[in-house]
Amino acid sequence: MQSTSAARASRPAGSRPALIFTLVSLGLFATGIGPRPSGDAWAATYDLVLYNAVYVGAALVCLLACRRSRADRVAWAALAAAIVLGLAGNLVYTLAVATLPEEPFPSAADFFYLAYYVPLYVALVALIRTRVTRFHASMWLDGVVGALGAGAVSVAVLLGPALELTEGDIAAVITSMAYPIADVVLLALLVAVGAILGVRRDRTLLLLAAAIAANLLGDIVFLDLATQGIYVEGGPLDLTWLTAMALIAIAAATSREAPRTGETTRVGWRVLAVPLACNMASLVVLGLDAGSRFNPAAAWLAVGCVLAALARVAITFREVRAFNEVREQALTDELTGLPNRRALFAQTTAVLEGASAQRPAAFLLLDLDGFKEVNDSLGHHAGDHLLRQVGPRLRPALRTGDVLARLGGDEFAVLLPEAGLDEAEALAERLRQLLLQPFTVEGIRLHVGVSIGVASAPVPAATVEELLRCADVAMYAAKAGRSGVHVYVPDPRGGTSDRLRTMEELRTALEREDQLVVHLQPQVDLDDGRVVGAEALVRWQHPVRGLLSPADLLPAAEQAGLLRPLADAVLELALDAAARWWPQREVPVSVNLSAANVTDLDLPGKVAQALLRHGLPAAALTLELVEDTLMSDPERGRQVLGELRRLGVRTSIDDYGTGYSSLAYLRHLPADELKLDRSLTHDVGTDVRAAAIVRHTVALVHELGISLVAEGVEDDATGLVLRDLGCDVAQGYAIARPMPVEDFLQWLQRPVRPLGVGSR
Repeated sequence: MQSTSAARASRPAGSRPALIFTLVSLGLFATGIGPRPSGDAWAATYDLVLYNAVYVGAALVCLLACRRSRADRVAWAALAAAIVLGLAGNLVYTLAVATLPEEPFPSAADFFYLAYYVPLYVALVALIRTRVTRFHASMWLDGVVGALGAGAVSVAVLLGPALELTEGDIAAVITSMAYPIADVVLLALLVAVGAILGVRRDRTLLLLAAAIAANLLGDIVFLDLATQGIYVEGGPLDLTWLTAMALIAIAAATSREAPRTGETTRVGWRVLAVPLACNMASLVVLGLDAGSRFNPAAAWLAVGCVLAALARVAITFREVRAFNEVREQALTDELTGLPNRRALFAQTTAVLEGASAQRPAAFLLLDLDGFKEVNDSLGHHAGDHLLRQVGPRLRPALRTGDVLARLGGDEFAVLLPEAGLDEAEALAERLRQLLLQPFTVEGIRLHVGVSIGVASAPVPAATVEELLRCADVAMYAAKAGRSGVHVYVPDPRGGTSDRLRTMEELRTALEREDQLVVHLQPQVDLDDGRVVGAEALVRWQHPVRGLLSPADLLPAAEQAGLLRPLADAVLELALDAAARWWPQREVPVSVNLSAANVTDLDLPGKVAQALLRHGLPAAALTLELVEDTLMSDPERGRQVLGELRRLGVRTSIDDYGTGYSSLAYLRHLPADELKLDRSLTHDVGTDVRAAAIVRHTVALVHELGISLVAEGVEDDATGLVLRDLGCDVAQGYAIARPMPVEDFLQWLQRPVRPLGVGSR
């Protein structure tokens, strides 16, 4: 109903009355219903008015359509001009030429009648231009085939005799031939429009085609009757031209914006129907013209149609080949020549439709380790050369039906139809061994590693998305555990779908950046109670599950490989919070780093840019890391931390005392701060051995110029013991619980009290 109302609202107010006026005039003229004046002269005048009233109404409707339709404005203006020229011809003939004792031929009326065709040609061309965004060679050939075929048939069957009139005055001969030639061109142009646009449900074009067909029918019958000298003005034949005017008026009154086409490949029966019919008709004309029974122009037009059709066939073959090439390119990775992500997903979908417990499928996700170093050290061209060698190296190890594809970057995937987990894991190990062999790039032998995640279908993954997520989780587990290959096994403590949904929701939260928040936990000086720092702890404001703690958030981030972007987001949030109290209160904020962050050579630059964006000095930030995060690449970790310290950013070793090589790391790590884990501090007041460990750790770190923060201080008594043992800073529930940024800003305004003095 809305579309109908909109169409009515967009139609000018005069369009409907003008259309009704046109149709009523046609009906009165055709049936003779209504009061007719007595007398032959008055009756003739009455018929003259009704006849031309149809033209007036149709021209008015076209002018109103010209105002309404911006796209088809030229077409409706041209049609209105054509109708006005036809009306002028009618009036000149009836009022001037027909009243003469002997009608001249040609006359002034013939000028208007012949000029009537020119705006019709313009209208048809304009209708094509508004419906085709871009012309292609095949479109032009379709139009040529349609025009030549229609011309051949019309000349041979309908207008051939009229074209052979060569006797009489030269002006009369030219005028006599101009009418059928104009009709042939009009018919050819109409069929060309149909050939270019194809078979389509365009009401405006269909009505205009019917109007032109009625007009041509009237012209053909008129030529035949005029040749025999038996045409009578005002007879039933006049209804054909009036019907044409009425159809044009209906088309103009009901016209709407037509859909535009610009397809690059014109294949299909809707497109080829009209050109094929015209070509067949031309062949029939040539076959029947063996005895030269038709006008020679018909034969030449038919020959031209056939030749154009042959060219169209050649274009069709070329377009089909180009279409297949484009389709293949859309499914192929340009660099490696392997199937791309789109092709892999399509084939995986097909495999999953037939997968069952008896015929399982498997999926391997491969991520090259150390590929970034190749790009960084030798350039991207070397990395591309290495990637191109992966396919030829792995393909011989695969079965005939297995699919090896490149997902992007340094990620590849293998789809294994009808393969169980054991078979998939064994193949993953073989592929890993193949990739561990050296690659030769620009004369240099290079070694890269690979982490492979293995997942199966239909259990636990029944869809392409779930299969990819399971393999992704397994791949990151293989990377984190440095095992090379990891098989995805559902966690018996929770549903697979819930965990996968959580990981996907976390990806969305990181993209939107409006669900993650930080809570701040203060750190105070144990001697005087001054606030000397605040640790930023991430929270997830889940839209359904509420506020989630790091215990719910971090495992999902680790499984999904999102620890690095999560740390980046927390850094932004923490600096945004610190900018609200700095420099009025010079309290630095601490942010935890993951292993992926610590070994990221771009981290110092990212931190410097983040500090600059928030207008903060380097002293406003402390970066915390767990000592075990450096185990994967100690040299790179020390390089990154050293550059951070040169920027002026403080570094802190978190959870000290939980690792296995703490003393060795203290010797080499560029750290400013050490945070004693709660396992060493919570019972320091009652456990003599714990107190001895803390006392000697304090002496050691102070000797190295490192300050010491005691975590997990839950009561004043523990805080006082730690102060007496030499700890510098305390953090824990005895000082304050983690709190939102707004609450922390208010907490900062409280009076400074040493630990154990007054209430918190």
